[in-house]
Amino acid sequence: MNIAERLRALRKERGFTQIKMQMLTGIDQGDYSKLERGKRYYTYEQCRKIAIALGTSMDYLTGLTDEKAPYPRRYED
Repeated sequence: MNIAERLRALRKERGFTQIKMQMLTGIDQGDYSKLERGKRYYTYEQCRKIAIALGTSMDYLTGLTDEKAPYPRRYED
């Protein structure tokens, strides 16, 4: 599964729409759609916001691990 597919699948597992992701992350829905289609790569800050919104780790979003559960956090945004 590539990064875009991983992002789309995780969003759908959570029951979120792209509009809901826009509200949670501040990333424009059009730009978010491009992320899910592999037409654009996310910045560090976008990846961080998406990971928090979806309750996962940045490592999972970038394909460095297959573990969806986030690491323990020091604080919640």
